[in-house]
Amino acid sequence: MSNAEVIEPNFVKIVDNLPGAEGPVFDRHGEFFMVAPEREDEDKKPAGDVLKINLESGKVDVVCSPKDGDNGGIPAGCQCDLDNNIWIADMRLGILKMETSGKYQQMFRQDSSNRTMQGCNDCAFDYDGNLWVTAPAGEIAPAEYKRSFEEGFGSVYCLTKDKKLVRIDGNLRFPNGIAVLHTDDGRPSKLIVAETPTKLLWQYDIKGAGEVGERSVWGKLPGDHEGGPDGMDFDEHNNLIVANWGGSHLEVFSPGGGDPVTRIKCPFRNPSNVHFKPGTSTVFVTEHQFHGLWKFEWKNKGKKQYCETK
Repeated sequence: MSNAEVIEPNFVKIVDNLPGAEGPVFDRHGEFFMVAPEREDEDKKPAGDVLKINLESGKVDVVCSPKDGDNGGIPAGCQCDLDNNIWIADMRLGILKMETSGKYQQMFRQDSSNRTMQGCNDCAFDYDGNLWVTAPAGEIAPAEYKRSFEEGFGSVYCLTKDKKLVRIDGNLRFPNGIAVLHTDDGRPSKLIVAETPTKLLWQYDIKGAGEVGERSVWGKLPGDHEGGPDGMDFDEHNNLIVANWGGSHLEVFSPGGGDPVTRIKCPFRNPSNVHFKPGTSTVFVTEHQFHGLWKFEWKNKGKKQYCETK
């Protein structure tokens, strides 16, 4: 571990006090969205918001506050598709599809084997249009809200481009951040999944839509703090930048995994997610100490997101 270079770039804060700040994403027109999953109503029940942020002024607009009947959502990870819909992994409601106007729909109550859908945390499109999703929560609302930190009941799904929801793995302890490694010619090759409490990054060889090989360890995050890997994103050279929640750093792994090669020191303790501005080396970072959104400059541009491929 001692081999990792530690760097301390200049972080610029854009906005803070967004409870549970998470899910940074750009749409196809350069508009920026994120979520405040920890917002609650007056009865202390979940009432998370999807937000649109003006990155120049820091102005925050609530786009929607997803609900299913009386059950408020806990929106977490976000991705944009080719039609400019934002797909949202929600800890209470599963998978949501939202137009940028804020009109949304809950997509599934069961997976393809008729198991009740679990609450979801993060998601990543591959270049074929399949959405890979982590599900660390118990069954979606109205079931009681449970999280798999102690007991390993977390799952991973693939929502195929044909809209079939396949559960590809289970028995994980809080599967969290997720990313797809592509070959140089743009084929999905590996799925990387963060298991937060164990500080492990797992890999699966992608064989096709909703089809993967056996799980094996790809990398491990440093530190003995409470927390571990959260959101992550690849740069254009397939280095993976991973938020180390509780560890005050972003950890950078080379394409082969293992231990971090670079550690990016943050001015906050709990980075939750990272997302490149399309076509640039500017990384937007959400965090849970000041519940803010920050940005810094990385040495490489970000890997193209699915929504940038057409």
